[in-house]
Amino acid sequence: MTRVEKIRASLKEKGIDALIVLDELNQHYLSGFAFTDGMLLITMEKAFLITDFRYYEMAQNEAYSDYEVLIPEKRVEFVAKVLKDEGCLTLGFEGGSISFAQYERLCRDYSFCKLVDIENMIEAQREIKDRTEIELMQKAQDITDSAFAEVVKHITPDMTEIEVAAELEYFMRRLGASGLAFDTIAVSGDASALPHGTPRNVKLRRGFLTMDFGAKYKGYCSDMTRTVVIGKADQEIRRLYETVKQAQLAAIDFIKAGRDAAECDKVARDIIDANEEYKGAFGHSLGHGVGLFIHESPRLSKVAGGRALRVGEIVTVEPGIYLYGKYGCRIEDMVAVEENGVYNFTHSTKDLIEIL
Repeated sequence: MTRVEKIRASLKEKGIDALIVLDELNQHYLSGFAFTDGMLLITMEKAFLITDFRYYEMAQNEAYSDYEVLIPEKRVEFVAKVLKDEGCLTLGFEGGSISFAQYERLCRDYSFCKLVDIENMIEAQREIKDRTEIELMQKAQDITDSAFAEVVKHITPDMTEIEVAAELEYFMRRLGASGLAFDTIAVSGDASALPHGTPRNVKLRRGFLTMDFGAKYKGYCSDMTRTVVIGKADQEIRRLYETVKQAQLAAIDFIKAGRDAAECDKVARDIIDANEEYKGAFGHSLGHGVGLFIHESPRLSKVAGGRALRVGEIVTVEPGIYLYGKYGCRIEDMVAVEENGVYNFTHSTKDLIEIL
């Protein structure tokens, strides 16, 4: 079944005759084409990609064949005619992503239909990635891995955190990224204890340098974190790093289809908390889903009990230890859930790297 056919089946199950899609990521997912002005209209008989002149030719070439690409002069009148011609009495909308003003407009423009919130119908379909999506995400991660390999050749203690972040972004772009999956993190010294710290215009501090970054490729995200050491690593730094690495490898080894999301988190958390010095220093969840958006469902979290992982879901595995006022360390890979384990997209080394 195509993505449109799957959505139609879900709509039919809920007694919804047609669907208007306004969220840009959902539009991209369902149509295969990324655009910022327009909508998708899906009925039980037809599917339309409605946009303007700027996107028309690209949409003709890139959108899935399920869609008829149109640039109607009066969009509301066109959509209303389609709905009336097909006898649609119920119209689905994305209650979780449109504004109240948009909702009011839909009520006014299509008052002859009963509006029904589809809730997370499309997002739930997006959770399971198909082969094409996995290939695109592998390409995004290959770019990210290569950028890390390049940047570690160029880092010197005289660089600033902002310069490291800029180098990572430059290499990702140069290697073929269509954009950034999120704002690049590159923080050193005591700032490495801030899981989502912002790069500063200061020279790299001794101790850990944590780099969390990702590329976008044809709309799909990658996500990885590697932590290196500026200067020589002492015994304490090595012990902390190896604890994070051990927790991450144990979690990756544990994850497979059917595993409870909270249990995956617990495997890594127990290893970190077993050391009294680090107990409670892993303050965030183990991981999150990734796809067209950098933070998707499912979450690998201690509050996600009862959520079994499924084949085709893609999640990050990113335990960390953060000693505030001192330093912190995180190691992150992106993996796809399989029947008997995971497929790991990430190939960068996890050996401790010292920048001397």
